[in-house]
Amino acid sequence: MSDVFNVQDGTEKSVLSVALVGPHDQRREAVAAAIAGRSGVAVEEFSSYPDEGEALALEDRSDVIVVDADSDPDRALSLAQSICSRGRASVMAYSGQADVKVAIRFMRIGVREFFTLPLEGPEIADALARASVRQPSQRQASHAPSKVCVFLGTKGGCGVTALAANFAVALAQESERPTLLMDFGLPLGDAAINLGMITEFSVANALKDAPRLDGNFLRTLLATHSSTLSVLAAPSDFRLDQAPGVEAINKLLAVARQNFEFIVADLGSRLDLLSSAFFDESSIVYLVTQVGISELRNANRMISQFFARRNDNLQIVLNRYKPATLLFDDKHIEKALTRPAQWKIPDDYSSARRTQNTANAMAMADAPISQAIRQMARTACGLPAEKEEKKKLFGFFR
Repeated sequence: MSDVFNVQDGTEKSVLSVALVGPHDQRREAVAAAIAGRSGVAVEEFSSYPDEGEALALEDRSDVIVVDADSDPDRALSLAQSICSRGRASVMAYSGQADVKVAIRFMRIGVREFFTLPLEGPEIADALARASVRQPSQRQASHAPSKVCVFLGTKGGCGVTALAANFAVALAQESERPTLLMDFGLPLGDAAINLGMITEFSVANALKDAPRLDGNFLRTLLATHSSTLSVLAAPSDFRLDQAPGVEAINKLLAVARQNFEFIVADLGSRLDLLSSAFFDESSIVYLVTQVGISELRNANRMISQFFARRNDNLQIVLNRYKPATLLFDDKHIEKALTRPAQWKIPDDYSSARRTQNTANAMAMADAPISQAIRQMARTACGLPAEKEEKKKLFGFFR
């Protein structure tokens, strides 16, 4: 990607760095000319649209990215949407045509300003002034990358939703940081029901309107649990319309990562989402299984085919674990899984049933299953293990 660097009024780090992206030289130079002479502005011109890797590098050194909407409208829209979804730079766009529909398309994906050429000096000056006010908070927010925790089951009925929902509650409480639970158990998921919540909106609403999805829109779709956990529930009715594409799902996750430090995704046993950003290398995948022939066989196949290269960010969870009733010992289980299981959630049917019937989260109860889930959450957010002495002392005083 060829570029010409032009710095105006100094090269201090405090200046507002602006990247002009556009293959059409005359239009790009017209925008550059309108900016010329503005104090505290550094301009960098790019004569081609960057690919994804180049766009990330561009965001690292640019406060404002101004995109040509005419040369390749689809490519320009995709680039602007990708940058807007990460929220690290303000995005503006320009066009040589006064087309309201084009302007609306760009504004819906988060583009802050849309200019129609020819530009006037005060117009661009006001836009840059607004961008300079927004920029400090945007840059500060981008320094803390979020952590994505994905719960995936080896088959239906192995307890993925109950674990994901209660893990999310424990994570919100233990970390005391913004935490979001997303239920992708489509067409019907019951993560919210597990937490005793009634929700108005769902994942379906977010994916249906993905082009205009941003942090403000996402917040209108969320319900809040008493633990401070935010929840984006699954639909409460059957959705027979076309399944959402990976691009919409990735957009939703990108927006969520801008607004939450921890994201917990209940994917049920949906292997069709393996190509989505949920399974990025940085995500922690909690593969939930039980100690049965069918479950261990499925776990072996999934680990070997999809997760063989994952190390610490693949966490195997043995749910409803009851050693006294198992036909296999730990050595046989480890051999079947090709690696040790990191977590063993005890079989505590009475506690699980009681919390479901009373609409209370298991993670907030005082039971062995609750302690195991809380320990998973503490490890995920980097906290040390709870000492046994403290737990016993706490139980004594209660």
